[in-house]
Order: sequence, then structure tokens, then C-alpha cells
Amino acid sequence: MPGMRGLEKIKKGIQAVNRFIAGVSGVFLILLMIITAVDVVGRDVFNHPIPGAVELSQYMLGVFLLLGFAYAHQVKAHVAVSILTSRLSQNAQFILNLITTLLGLFIFSILAWQGLVVGVEERTVSDMLRIPQYPFRILVAVAAFFVCLELLVDFEETFNKLVRRSS
Repeated sequence: MPGMRGLEKIKKGIQAVNRFIAGVSGVFLILLMIITAVDVVGRDVFNHPIPGAVELSQYMLGVFLLLGFAYAHQVKAHVAVSILTSRLSQNAQFILNLITTLLGLFIFSILAWQGLVVGVEERTVSDMLRIPQYPFRILVAVAAFFVCLELLVDFEETFNKLVRRSS
């Protein structure tokens, strides 16, 4: 089927982008660790902390978490409690997965939309370092958009499994 090969290429492209973004997220984690370590040493050893280190850490932690979220979903690294769902039939599990995926798609779509609206409209700055907040707010929208793409991939895979199982 020619249409399925195109869909498979799109899915692989989305997953490749999410892997790359997870790598960028790792860079922010390394920077976060370096800033925190230098701030602690500067404060405790030299009695001279880095001004705004806490503020920078908060931003970098947000960037790290948001950029890694889509990849975590891709590799199914999120915590799942299956005490009840494991007792359901396979079809019921697929249907429940489809419903929760649609719910997640709805929530992350709103997050992407509002992140973009707030990021474009508001021009606030941080308290201490006076860093503009709009790049981080737009980053919320971008990260939520990539989670939406990953949720769409997940929805398509689960739907196909359900159709194959029902046939």
C-alpha cells in the first residue's frame, strides 16, 4: 500500500525529531547540573553564589522536562499503574488506551494553543535577571505540539492493533 509507506515515513520522521529534541533536553540538563554545582561551590566555599542561579535553574528545568516529554511517551517511559487495566480484555485495553490518548491529545492541544497565545502576546521578564519569558512560553507550545504528534502516532498504532484484533 503506497499510503501506508508514506504514513510510516511520517511516523519515523516524528520519532526522529523527538529523539533529537530529547538530546537537546539532555544538554539543558547538563547545563542545569553545572550551574547548580558551580553555584553551590561558589556559595559554600567562596561565599559568592551565582546571581540568579535559582532563576536560571528553574527555566532550565522547565526546558529539560518539556523537551523530553514527547520522547518519554515515545519509548513508554511514563509510569503506568495497570492493576485494573491488566484484568481487562485486550480489546478493552486498546479502547481504554484510545480514549486516554484522545484525552491527552485534547489537553496537550490546549497547552500548545495557549502556550503560543501567551508567548506571543505577553512580554514579561523574570524578576532577578530580567530574562524575557516569552521564549520559554513559546517552548511550552512547541513541546506540547510534539507531544500531540507523538500521541497521534500512538493513537494510530493502537487503532491498527484494535482493528487487526477485531478482524
